[in-house]
Amino acid sequence: MNDLKIKGFTNPIRKELEIFQSRFSYSMKSKVSLVDLVAKYILRQKGKKIRPTLVLLSAKTIGEINESTYRAAILVELLHTATLIHDDVVDNSETRRGLPSINAIWKNKVAVLMGDYLLSRGLMLSVENNDFNFLRVITDTVKRMSEGELLQIQKTRKLNNDEETYFKIISDKTASLFSTCTQVGALSVTNDLKLIENFKKFGEYLGIAFQIKDDILDFDGKMSIIGKPVGADLKDKKLTLPLIAAFTKASESEVKEIKKRLKGEIKSRDFKFIVDFVKRYNGIDYSLNKAKEFSQKALNCINECKDSESKQALVELVNFVIERKN
Repeated sequence: MNDLKIKGFTNPIRKELEIFQSRFSYSMKSKVSLVDLVAKYILRQKGKKIRPTLVLLSAKTIGEINESTYRAAILVELLHTATLIHDDVVDNSETRRGLPSINAIWKNKVAVLMGDYLLSRGLMLSVENNDFNFLRVITDTVKRMSEGELLQIQKTRKLNNDEETYFKIISDKTASLFSTCTQVGALSVTNDLKLIENFKKFGEYLGIAFQIKDDILDFDGKMSIIGKPVGADLKDKKLTLPLIAAFTKASESEVKEIKKRLKGEIKSRDFKFIVDFVKRYNGIDYSLNKAKEFSQKALNCINECKDSESKQALVELVNFVIERKN
């Protein structure tokens, strides 16, 4: 996401984000020099902080940000950072946010253990402060993210993904963490179960819309929202919604031809052939309409909240995810 846009969304919580950043940095400290060195390197890989932003905006839309809110934001960012490090190992990624990845510099063993360390730091932070409501949410999220990733691997090998399974995968892999952010943000400031549930659903729907849009941009953009190059999903043999939707309208022989190309090494001419196929059968339009459906569901979840800068920032974030061009 564009830095200027992110700054616009974070205007209502600018001071709180500074406090968060300071505490997040402190939460990663260790007496083991190698851990401390890698942690400092991770902090140089500046992310957009969209997940702590969601925690803080959700909390501020409902009530007053407090110590519990900061711990919730730190917990989700530690979990997110740990999963990114582990993902880079799994994918053999050489870079992360324009810098060499942890595994590229310190090798896989250190990267895996560093991811484990960050996850354990988040869990300890919650245990030490009796934030057991956060722990219940986060443990379910870790389970869902792992299951989603494994289901995607299974479907990628067989190239037999369908729409129902696609939504299961993106709900578990991506939307679960968005949902966690908005849910723990709400939990930190209220005991109102209906309100907490509404914010949990808000994050889930936003995460689904976010991922669908990102998958669209893999076919029809310059660079996806999460920074992957266009065509990355096809090269990884992932069947996402635009292609799945096109398959339902195409002939059996056309589908076989696309899958045959996917099984080999995807060259530029194959990529163009597949993109043309998706556009011919309106896979992109179909997917965009689905993304808009979920973004509207997200907006409906916070409809009853009092108007405020924080609520408006959440609304603008939902709209931006859908309108994003690269």
